[in-house]
Amino acid sequence: LGFFRNTPMYVCLQSLCEAMAQGNDTTVTEFILAGFSDHPELQVALFLIFLVIYVLTLLGNLGMIGYFLRWMCCTAVFFCVFATAESLLLAVMAYDRYVAICNPLLYRLIMSKRSCIWLLASSYMAGVANATMFTSCTFQLSFCGPNVIDHYFCDILPLMRLSCTDTHNNGSIQLTTILIILFSYLYITAAILRILSSEGRRKAFSTCPSHLIAVAIFYGTTVFIYLRPSPTSSWEQDQVISVFYTVAIPMLNPLI
Repeated sequence: LGFFRNTPMYVCLQSLCEAMAQGNDTTVTEFILAGFSDHPELQVALFLIFLVIYVLTLLGNLGMIGYFLRWMCCTAVFFCVFATAESLLLAVMAYDRYVAICNPLLYRLIMSKRSCIWLLASSYMAGVANATMFTSCTFQLSFCGPNVIDHYFCDILPLMRLSCTDTHNNGSIQLTTILIILFSYLYITAAILRILSSEGRRKAFSTCPSHLIAVAIFYGTTVFIYLRPSPTSSWEQDQVISVFYTVAIPMLNPLI
């Protein structure tokens, strides 16, 4: 509740929750977001930094709509929807590069405008379905212990760790999209190596680096956070890493 710890509002709410916990009620029904920083004096500086980043993200991603028919903006309210959609769109883009390099004569037929719109719509529908599944599963969890979420937004993983119910992290969509990207680039690499001229190989590969950079920075952070077998770092480190895929990466996508 709020972006920073140790503020009067936070202390008041924490005291209230502690008083409630001393009563007969053992079921947790409310949660407090601990925030991103323990230093309230940094509030103005961090607010201005994140405000500039969000404005650049919004303007950059809006500009991408007219060119690429996609909006990879994980900083929106429906975080899970857009994060899932982005992972699927990265897999679609890998398949697009595969078709362009391995089957160039059939590219316009396979990746027609109708196919692109269908793939785009399917990615967002899958995002909605995945978010709905996580939301419905969250309502089935029981919370009877601490109610302070040591994070700056209500992410799925820290919420699940507060639950009294036995839970496990499901990363099936991420694993599936990673495999699609991996196999696509295996075929792309094999096709490029069959090109006889070095100039031809250079031109073919020149269409891939921007996508590979986006894949590396997106999956490099999300895999570390969500696909670890067990917590291996502090929540402070997890929060800093989360900033990259929730704030920095959406801002960098238009530039990439």
